[in-house]
Formats: sequence, structure tokens, C-alpha cells
Amino acid sequence: MYSSNLKGFILAVVSSAFIGSSFIIKKKGLRRAGVNGPRASVGGYGYLLEPLWWVGMVTMIVGEISNFVAYIYAPAVLVTPLGALSIIVSAVLAHFLLKEKLQKMGMLGCLLCIVGSTVIVLHAPEEQSINSVEQIWELAIQPAFLLYTASVVAVALVLILYCAPRYGQTNILIYIGICSMIGSLTVMSIKAIGIAIELTLEGINQAKYFQTWVFAMVAITCIITQLNYLNMALDTFNTAIVSPIYYAMFTSFTILASAIMFKDYSGQSASSIASELCGFVTVLSGTAVLHSTRDPDPPFITDLYTPLSPKVSWYIQGNGELWKQKDEDGQTPNFVTVLRQDYFK
Repeated sequence: MYSSNLKGFILAVVSSAFIGSSFIIKKKGLRRAGVNGPRASVGGYGYLLEPLWWVGMVTMIVGEISNFVAYIYAPAVLVTPLGALSIIVSAVLAHFLLKEKLQKMGMLGCLLCIVGSTVIVLHAPEEQSINSVEQIWELAIQPAFLLYTASVVAVALVLILYCAPRYGQTNILIYIGICSMIGSLTVMSIKAIGIAIELTLEGINQAKYFQTWVFAMVAITCIITQLNYLNMALDTFNTAIVSPIYYAMFTSFTILASAIMFKDYSGQSASSIASELCGFVTVLSGTAVLHSTRDPDPPFITDLYTPLSPKVSWYIQGNGELWKQKDEDGQTPNFVTVLRQDYFK
């Protein structure tokens, strides 16, 4: 048990390092692409021609592969919460590379994530033995998990077809909600595929079962959907806000899906379950602290006449003093508008 969980732990840590880095690299690539064409947040796909975005994409793929293998050796309730480490990597790199300042409370949030992850690792349940893809299929078609799957698909469709076009640019939970719910199904499918590959390498061919290919198609569909809406979220909102919220929602849905499908908590003592829940709450607290200490991205300026805010503009008077006029008074002074330099970085 512990040897298997240790392998899963190491792979999950490696995965977090790569995935956390990919957020920053892709963000820089999206910024570059947005200068020369429509941004991803408004449906543009110019980032596909940006080399830096592809570097971030490759980095994320390496991280996801490590994560993929980690799910073979350890249960989802152990591997998924360790994704909190990617938040720390992302926050630190954003501080240095994107100039998104990491404050002292943000450092406290990072510490809470580490403490919570440690508690979860120490009380992680044992991975149950599965001997074929057919056995996983039986778990997937349980009434409880079918109900969960149907609920996720229905809510995701409502968010994609109705909410995203109307509120996606202003409500961060729309894009991230889609990624997180669909992501929980991705993890379940990937875990099934990983086990199928492991069994096949051991000499028990799983490619002959149609269930293996069903899981593969579900995983591909979910991954494409996740990447699309994650790109939109990253291009619309501050990276340090996207990362913790995405982690918190994705982890919550994944643990719920795994608990329903694989019955991870079956046979565990009440104290172990309570410790894991405390660890998870600690991690969520850390992500909340990180979120609360970050400033949102400045609005994207399309021309020199865009005001600094919808309500307030700043002007220079003849004596060099700053003077503030609210839009509501309806007057336009004959002074030169001062645009903050950081809007053009």
C-alpha cells in the first residue's frame, strides 16, 4: 500500500511542478497572441500560432502524463489534492514573470496548501485492486455514478450554451465551473485507461474490450473541452485567481466523483476520514487566502481613449496637480488624460 502510494505521491508532485509552470508560460503566450489578433477570451485562436503557448502546452502535457501515471498507483483522493502544489508553483512564478505580486498573506496561503496536502497524504486510503476494465465499467454504470454523470453533463451544457456567452467575461465561475465538472469525468476515464494500460503491459490485454475505447473517447472529449475553457479563463482573468479557484472546484468534484465511483472511503475509520477532510479544508483555506491577496488583471485597452475605470478618470491641471472627475457629473474638462504605464506592459 505505502509503496504504491509513495510512487503516486512522487509523480503527483512532479506533475504539479510542470502544470503550475504551464499556467504561467501559456499566460505569456496568450498575452503575446492577443496583441496581434482576437484574444482567446473572445473566441480567438491566434494563440495556436504562438510558439510560447505551445511550450506551455507541452509542459502541461508532461505534467498531465505524470498525473496520469500517478492515478495508476494511488487513489484519486490522494493524487488530486496534491494539485495544490501547482498553485504554489504558479503563484511564485507569476510573482517573478508576470509581475503579479505575491503578498505575505499569499505566502501564508502557500503554507496552508502544503500543510493540508501533507495531512491528506498521511491519511490517504488504500487503492483497491482492479483486475480488468470490465470491473471498472461495472463501477461506472452504478446508478449513483450514472446520476452524477448525467447531472454534470446537464449543468455543463447549460453553462456552455447559455451562461458562457452572456456572463463568461465577468463571472470567473462560469469557465472554471465547466472545466472542473468536466474534469472530474476526465479523471475517472483517465484512471480507467491507466489501469487498462498497466494490465495490458502485464500481459492481460484490455484493448479487446469495447469499454476501454469508450473510456478513451470520453477522456479525449473531456480534455478538449477543459483546455478550451481553461484557455478562455486564463485569458480573461488573473492567473493567481484562476489557479486556486480551478484547483478548489476541480478537486472537490473529482473527490466526489471518485468517492461515488470507486468508493474510496469504504472501510476507512472515522478518524482517517475526518483527518482527510480537515486536510482538504486546510488546502481550500490556503487557496482562498491566495485568491484574496491577488489583484485582478487590468482591463484590456484597445485604444488610447479607453478610461481607466467606468466611473473615474484622472487629469493633470495646469499646475501639475492631479484632479479627479467622476463620469456622473457629465462634464469633460480640457485637460490631458493620464494613462497608467502598467496598462501598456
